Amino acid sequence: MTSNQTEGTAPQQADSVALQEPTVNVRHRWTVSVVLVNIGINAAFFGPIQVLLGQQAAHFSEADKEGILALVTGAGAAVSLVANPLFGSFSDRTISRFGRRVPWVFIGALLGTIGLIGLAGAPTVAAMTLLWCLVQLGCNGALAATTAAIPDQVPVRQRGSIGGLTSMGTVVGILLGAAIAAVVAGNFSLGFIICAVGLLVGMVPYLFFSNDQVLPAHARPPFTWLNFAKGFWISPRRYPDFAWAWITRFLVNVGNHLVTLYLLFFLTDAVGYENPEFGVLILTGVYAVLTLITAVIGGRWTDKVGKRKPFVIASSAIIALAALILAFFPTWIGAVTGAAVLGIGYGVYLAVDFALLTQVLPSAVSRGKDMGVINVANSLPQVIAPLIAWPLVTLLGGYVTLYVVAAIIGLLGAVFVVKIKGVQ
Repeated sequence: MTSNQTEGTAPQQADSVALQEPTVNVRHRWTVSVVLVNIGINAAFFGPIQVLLGQQAAHFSEADKEGILALVTGAGAAVSLVANPLFGSFSDRTISRFGRRVPWVFIGALLGTIGLIGLAGAPTVAAMTLLWCLVQLGCNGALAATTAAIPDQVPVRQRGSIGGLTSMGTVVGILLGAAIAAVVAGNFSLGFIICAVGLLVGMVPYLFFSNDQVLPAHARPPFTWLNFAKGFWISPRRYPDFAWAWITRFLVNVGNHLVTLYLLFFLTDAVGYENPEFGVLILTGVYAVLTLITAVIGGRWTDKVGKRKPFVIASSAIIALAALILAFFPTWIGAVTGAAVLGIGYGVYLAVDFALLTQVLPSAVSRGKDMGVINVANSLPQVIAPLIAWPLVTLLGGYVTLYVVAAIIGLLGAVFVVKIKGVQ
């Protein structure tokens, strides 16, 4: 673990380093370390979510596997909603000699690793549920700290590029998680252990290349439980740009989850594809590859022109177009085309909207907590999307209705970006 803070640094100078807006471009090794952390965290998330937890649920009870999986993932999702802003707030107040963010990346990854190793030998459904909650707690804690490190250290002119590379790490982590689950061929215990190793390995470079700055004790705000709790409410009246940015991210993520949630059933029931599981793999691959490419290109492009909102609006509209393609062209070619268009739109959106969000944070002192609140707009749609999707598909018109509603929600996200005044 490293820090630029030296023993002779004056308090005021330390304040300016830890809390001021960064102006010096980050080095490649720092960027690589952040990407690797994201890969490790997302492999630890999605390897279990995509396959391993389902296999373990079936191991406990083939007849009740759906209910067990819903219980475990629902509990984990609830923990993630709380853990991200909570750990972000903790990191804001940390005065460790290693910096504000590094200790929580280490602690979070360690908790996640313990949870994953525990899952490999979980004896009961209750133990499985508690251990998955521990994984969610730890990995979201590490994610909150690394996310906050970007506005801490990356100047505005470079944030689109870094946002694109970070998004690349997220997508690679998802693919790696799926690959781990495929390689272990049903041995979920081994899969959990491999995910744990990946999480630890991904964390290590960040500990040495974080360049995390020390927050001096006198710069930490006074603590009371009331102010701590109240801090998680960020007034839309005082910070309207932050509020609109949160709403747009939430809406676009709801639309995206509505598009991807029932792909397996869409291929089975609407398209009539003979091998729907393989079809989902193909669509996911097309989506992931294009997301990777456009996240990097979009991030660099937005930094070059110095504007965010036009890119966010355009990418949100492209995501909505993907949903409409699925709605009105329920064929295999339509599905592949929709997946490709969705990947193009979502890749640009991930990179550019992240950069935009870092420019509307209320305060340098609370970047971790504020980014944690933003991350709720990523997690909450995972809970809400199934509640919207099920009645639309079963009671209100099927997949045409589902994907039209997804498009409308995504377009609302594009419209509300216009309300943000402090960013071009």
